[in-house]
Amino acid sequence: MKNTIEQLTPQQIMQVGTGFWPSKILLTAVNFEIFTLLAEKEQLSAKPLKNKLELKCTDRHFFDFLDVLVGLGFLQREGLLESASYRNSPETDLFLDKSKPTYIGGILEMMNNRLFSFWGNLDEALKTGEAQNEAKYGKQPIFELLYQNEQMLKGFVNAMTGMQIGNFMTLAEKFDFTSYNSLLDVGGSAGVLSLLVAKHNSHMNCLTLDLPPLEKIANETINKFGLEDQVKAVSGDFFEIEFPKSDVVVMGNILHDWNEEKKLLLIEKAYQALPENGCLIVIETIIDNERKTNPFGMMMSLNMLIENQDGFDFTLDDFTNWTTKVGFRETKQMHLTGPTSAVIAFK
Repeated sequence: MKNTIEQLTPQQIMQVGTGFWPSKILLTAVNFEIFTLLAEKEQLSAKPLKNKLELKCTDRHFFDFLDVLVGLGFLQREGLLESASYRNSPETDLFLDKSKPTYIGGILEMMNNRLFSFWGNLDEALKTGEAQNEAKYGKQPIFELLYQNEQMLKGFVNAMTGMQIGNFMTLAEKFDFTSYNSLLDVGGSAGVLSLLVAKHNSHMNCLTLDLPPLEKIANETINKFGLEDQVKAVSGDFFEIEFPKSDVVVMGNILHDWNEEKKLLLIEKAYQALPENGCLIVIETIIDNERKTNPFGMMMSLNMLIENQDGFDFTLDDFTNWTTKVGFRETKQMHLTGPTSAVIAFK
């Protein structure tokens, strides 16, 4: 027993317990647009960067801030302290420079400006079972606000697309669409999944469905891709309308927003839209059946509690139970990227 105790350390406990430190440092750097400023100048010393940002902290603390970003791999540095010059890492230069189309910082901005403070109330969310977002403070819900402001909506859509595009590309390339001719993307946002499927599968005709404010954005994206003949955008509330008939129905990060009753309703609507041998593809951070090896999926599920109270993420077994209840005959799972998978139900 003594030897076992001597081998144990609190390192992982402390690393996770202080995990909000590096998270907040990165989110603050994104909010300050440090990676965009460095991309413009290629490299800068701390003093002009601090002056540009109009920061009142001591030089020493700003060195600490920048050098943590170096230690975390987000910046590169030559020299030390006053003589140091900083530049982006290859990853931050590609993904966190606002002037590049590959920018994914929108989702990090949202995490910094919204979710970071909301997650500070996780204990209250667990005690009360209530969401901890804007509605708690009597403010306008985020989606109502977004739908009233086209620029904000575009920024949010771009952030979500940046987060998912790797998964969409993997699905478009890995899934065998040869037996199908049509696809419906429910909650398709800017239409990027439909466009990538159409681009990689020239025989496919795709329809992207979302609320009316998204239709214009989707049509703009379709025009940019030049795939107007293969991809169309339509608007409607997917809880209220009958799904258009299609060989394949896709839902990307849709089911986890809702409670089990509404999940089953959407699965049933997909089933009714599909022909025999058609399939429903659901893209989510699928939790492993043993609920041990994909902690991100369970953290995403807690994020659903924070954001909308009743939503939750799920396992392949959960999905199989729901789809079997509706009438689907078989399910399988296809890993996409990182913690995200597609679970597929065949009619």
